[in-house]
Formats: sequence, structure tokens, C-alpha cells
Amino acid sequence: MKKFQEKNKFRKIMQSKPVLILLSVVIVAFTLSVINLMNRMQNTARNRKIEENRITELTERQNKLSTDIANLKTEKGLEENIREKFGLVKEGEEMIVVVEDKEQNNTIKKTQSNGFFSFLKNIFK
Repeated sequence: MKKFQEKNKFRKIMQSKPVLILLSVVIVAFTLSVINLMNRMQNTARNRKIEENRITELTERQNKLSTDIANLKTEKGLEENIREKFGLVKEGEEMIVVVEDKEQNNTIKKTQSNGFFSFLKNIFK
């Protein structure tokens, strides 16, 4: 009988309002912690994808630079690079330089930017 009364006392304590409120607070705190952890996991996964893409880009850039360096070590590659950067030509070769007419570009821009009324004016001129 004494055991039964002790168990009954324990139940009354566990089912009291202060203990239930405390347990509710602990459960809410635990739930918030789990939600916070899930958000951090999502951010970490997102950051990981970003960094993996960055690593891929850097690897591609390294490969391109390696091929450029290998190309510059050859005489033909060095000559192509110098011609491209400085616009040089060999003896006996000729260079053609294309120059745009600035006035023609300005008139085209003016007619395009004036709109519908300038279109009508141009028709009746």
C-alpha cells in the first residue's frame, strides 16, 4: 500500500501545472533549436554548392592559363600573342585598319531616338 501511495504522489507531482509548464517550455525550446539547426543546414548546403561552383570555375581558369602558358612557350604562340596585343605585322605584310564614320553613327542614333514624330517629319521631307 505504501508503494502505491508513493507512486500516486509522484504522479501528482508530474501532473502538476508547474511541471507541465516547465516541460512545455523545454519542448518549445527544443523545437526552436531543431528549426534553427535545419536553417543552418540549408545555408551550409547552399554555401557548399556556391563554393563547389567556384572551385570548378577556378579549375577551368587554371587549365586555360596552363594552356596559355604552354602556348606562350612556343615560338608561334608567342608571335601570335605579340601580334594580337600590339598590332604588329611582319615585314612584307600589310595591315588594314577599319575606321568607323562618327557622323554616320550620330545621325543613326538621332533618328532612332527622336521617336514617332521625327518619323513623320522624315516621311514628309
